Amino acid sequence: MRQTAIQMVHELAKRDSRVVFLGSDLGPGILEAMRLEFPERYFMEGVSEANFVGMSAGLAMEGFIPYLNTIAPFFTRRAFEQIAVDLCLHHLPVRMLSSGGGLVYAPLGPTHLAIEDMAAMRALPNMTVVAVCDAPEMRRLMEQSLTWPDPMYIRLAKGGDPVVSDPARGFTIGKGILVREPGTVLFVSTGVMLGQVIQAADLLAESNTRCGILHMHTIKPLDTDLLSEVAAEVSLVVTVEEGIRAGGLGSAVLEALSEGTNMPRVLRIGLPDEFPHEYGSQDTMFDTYGLKGPQIAKSVSSELASNSRSIKLTA
Repeated sequence: MRQTAIQMVHELAKRDSRVVFLGSDLGPGILEAMRLEFPERYFMEGVSEANFVGMSAGLAMEGFIPYLNTIAPFFTRRAFEQIAVDLCLHHLPVRMLSSGGGLVYAPLGPTHLAIEDMAAMRALPNMTVVAVCDAPEMRRLMEQSLTWPDPMYIRLAKGGDPVVSDPARGFTIGKGILVREPGTVLFVSTGVMLGQVIQAADLLAESNTRCGILHMHTIKPLDTDLLSEVAAEVSLVVTVEEGIRAGGLGSAVLEALSEGTNMPRVLRIGLPDEFPHEYGSQDTMFDTYGLKGPQIAKSVSSELASNSRSIKLTA
């Protein structure tokens, strides 16, 4: 996914002379072909994330469309003020390609885990927040990013993620994708969690629990119209995200549904309100936090059973 996004910057640069690339202390050879072809539109800064965000704002004010790349916590923690004041306040078309969102950098511990990035970014006025599910969907996003008017935070997974998207479903920034029609349950997921949710839905189907799946690749602006339409048909909405529950996708869904007249029950699956305190891999941390397909299915089954018992006790 990351390589697809980076290579797409070069493709877009060939089409549009406004496209520029800025990296922050990335490894040698990153976008070498673009550096050689368009050296005047390729900038590799040092360990200075606040500086390169400010630099991108200046370039955008001069009519360029900057694409920035560094790892997720370096955007959201080191350069938050510059993102808010330099980019969002001025409504500038800067695209932040944020590598390693969520638990990708598990071997490096809590300092490198972007668990609160979606919550922080969606709190900013004028910011667009996107987390696609695989490399082909990243290509579709990048194609549309060129003409998007707002600053954009694009969360990148680790790469090599299973392909679960389908071009036949289409892709539009700000519009959710209904992967499966709703049944008793509606899953709402973002990013690579779509793959885990599909697995969970398949497992639940074996016990005759039909689950719809709504892929929200765009967390902000959230497709509240589609969400409200499909959530009205189910008994339980389950949000699944690779990040803390506070302020992220689950919070966005709750906010949207609370403004309706018939709010369904909502189960939020994500990380708790704490910094991860272990080292490992993304996969082992998925296991720790119950983010694997079988664990998600078990959580949903428990929630449905709990509600059934509650109805019988109060009848």
